[in-house]
Amino acid sequence: MLMHDYTLSTLQKDTVIHRTHTCIDQINQELSLNLEYIPVLFDLKGRASGMFVVKNGTSYIRYNEIIFSRYFEDSLHSTTAHEVAHYACYAQYARKQIKPHGQEWRYFMSLLNVKAEVTSRYDLDGLPLRQQIRHLYACNCMQHSITTTRHNRIQKNRVIYRCKNCYQPLSLVKSITS
Repeated sequence: MLMHDYTLSTLQKDTVIHRTHTCIDQINQELSLNLEYIPVLFDLKGRASGMFVVKNGTSYIRYNEIIFSRYFEDSLHSTTAHEVAHYACYAQYARKQIKPHGQEWRYFMSLLNVKAEVTSRYDLDGLPLRQQIRHLYACNCMQHSITTTRHNRIQKNRVIYRCKNCYQPLSLVKSITS
C-alpha cells in the first residue's frame, strides 16, 4: 500500500497563494476595488479546507494542507475562491449584518465563476485530520450535533440556540465524537 505524504510542495503552496491573489485581483478589477493581498497560511487542522480569519484587526486566510494535498486541483479552484469571497464580504460589509454564505458572498462567488457551495464535499475518510468532540442536542422535532464552542456558550448561559424548524430551544442529550 502506498503511503501518502500529506504536505504540499513549495511550488504547490506558491500556486495556491498565486490563485488566492488572482481571485483578489479579479474582484478588484470587476468592481474597481482595492482589496490588498492578505497573508495565506497552511496551518488549518480539522475538517475544513479553508478559513478566512479576522483577529485583532488583521485579516488572513488559512488553508488545510492535508485536504489540499488530497484534492489539490478542486481545492485550488473552489476553496481559494470561497475564502476570497469571505474576505471581499468582510472588506465591503464589515459593519453590516450579513449572513456568512448569504447573497453578498454568493455574488462574489459568481464574479469568480465558481459555484457557491457552503462546504466542500470531499471524502475525508483515512485522512489524518483532527476530530472535534460534538455534543448531541435535541428539540421537539429532531436531534442536532453541536460543536464544543456552541456547547460551551449554551452551558455558560451566554446564548440559547433554537431549532430552525420548530424554534424550540435545544437541550443537551450527550457528548459524542464525530
